[in-house]
Amino acid sequence: MLNANKRKTIILLIPVVLVLAGYVLYPSIATLIESFKKNGLFSLANYQDFFGAKAAANFEALWNSVYISLLSVFFSALIGIPLAYVFNRYDFPGRQFFSNIAIMPIVLPSLVGVMAFMFLYGEAGLVPNAIKDLFNLSKVPFSIGGISGILVVHAYTMYPYFYMTTASALNNIDPSLEEAAYNLGSNKFKVFWKVTFPLLTPGLVAASLLVFMVSMASFSAPFLLAGGFRVLSLQIYFSKINGDLEMAATQSIILSAVSISFLLFMRWYQNRKDYRMASKGIGVHRSEVRNPILKWIMVTIGIIAVIILLLPHVTLLMLSLVPEGAWTWQTYPQAFSFENYSLLFDNTTIWEPVRNSLIMTCLACAGVFIFGIITSYALVKRSFIGKNLLDILVMIPWALPATVVGMNLILAFNKPTPFSFGHILVGTFWILPLAYFVRFIPLVVRSTNAVLEQMDDSLEEAAQNLGAKWFYTFRRVVIPIIMPGVLSGTLLAFVQAIGEFPTSVLLYTLSNRPISIEIMNQLRMFNMGQAAAYGMIQVGLIAIVMYIAYRFFGVKSENTL
Repeated sequence: MLNANKRKTIILLIPVVLVLAGYVLYPSIATLIESFKKNGLFSLANYQDFFGAKAAANFEALWNSVYISLLSVFFSALIGIPLAYVFNRYDFPGRQFFSNIAIMPIVLPSLVGVMAFMFLYGEAGLVPNAIKDLFNLSKVPFSIGGISGILVVHAYTMYPYFYMTTASALNNIDPSLEEAAYNLGSNKFKVFWKVTFPLLTPGLVAASLLVFMVSMASFSAPFLLAGGFRVLSLQIYFSKINGDLEMAATQSIILSAVSISFLLFMRWYQNRKDYRMASKGIGVHRSEVRNPILKWIMVTIGIIAVIILLLPHVTLLMLSLVPEGAWTWQTYPQAFSFENYSLLFDNTTIWEPVRNSLIMTCLACAGVFIFGIITSYALVKRSFIGKNLLDILVMIPWALPATVVGMNLILAFNKPTPFSFGHILVGTFWILPLAYFVRFIPLVVRSTNAVLEQMDDSLEEAAQNLGAKWFYTFRRVVIPIIMPGVLSGTLLAFVQAIGEFPTSVLLYTLSNRPISIEIMNQLRMFNMGQAAAYGMIQVGLIAIVMYIAYRFFGVKSENTL
């Protein structure tokens, strides 16, 4: 007979294993099997086509994806790390305001951010044309596009990952370590390189992983700015819409292999040394900038940075007020009104994508909320065979690019299966909530794990010693303690899902199209004002969720990373 603890562990694990096996492992295996099929027969033909001379476009796309991702990591770090260091080590007028503004790009969904940059810095953008008119030039002095445009957008939207992790790490460093190095005669550079930087390494590795994986999966920037430039995420999309699912599966496997290889490399690099501090002191002390010239130089740089950071948001707001037909061939918008917003609320068809996004996001978040609690509790508080394997399965959706997750679900559920209850899910409303659920499982599980690992087992034991049943203890003791971590991950899942585009573009149908897809449709029809209005709704929803997270649950932005 099994004892009570083992029975409870098995009861907890059954739904967890079924969900991970059915919606993470099975779709991944289905994609792997499909990649070895050619005209219904098993062979290596797809891989030979991918790397062969006849398919130079695929290999070119793979190389482009890798080096753009590496450059995105470099430029994001180049912006995020210095900003975090300045704002967390020095005190000067406006520092707190500048620090808050520094994370503003995080509220721009990928597609909306690219759209704002196109309107700002594209060939017909406001800034190049304003410079052309101001200096009476014959043509615009610059415009973003191609590789440079992709890198500019990536650096702007992804540097907050480095900024937040670096800021969090800096605030946790014991200042006595640096003071000891100074007392032993080290200069500032040596202290930073030998003491501070090594202690930042775990956070920098985490940010590098996140930026690399997000960049590898990037779809919006290459789709709108590439101008014929190939990346692998786009190749998967083109193979899918051309009906070549076997090649799409092969491209997905190769894209996954690159992302996972980078993950393993960065983990190896991080584990080469021990980065723990032997002491625990107070938070970092900020040095006041006393030199008046230097102080106002920093303030001026901060003001310029604020303008640059807020320009995309302001541009998006301005464009959302441009009625249809008021900006066609003209250099600048000719009229402003609230017509686009009134249409959203008056016309049920126009409002439908907003309603779809809210319903599908809420369904996915409810799922990851419940699943995250059960899975985290099993991983942290229970002992069982295969725990490491289960932990790996939980993290697979985050290690895989979004386009790969989409292809996995297409290949797994384009036919009836036991996991789809005998139905075909592809082409139905439910495929997108399922995709969002699978994609963001790791966010909730990881944030909940962090809180559960800090909870003393004696709290549960005390409740049970007083006669409480396990479920009562779990409901009244465990859940209230871990709720901040659960909500942190769930709210971040909401933020990510409400603006999700790469997975949506592979899986949507007319009846369940989300906001991001409707933005793309409006751009294709050159209805810029309506596209911007949808974008502002996305930004507004994300901003509200982040405010609620901070105001009512005390979840700071760096904690939701």
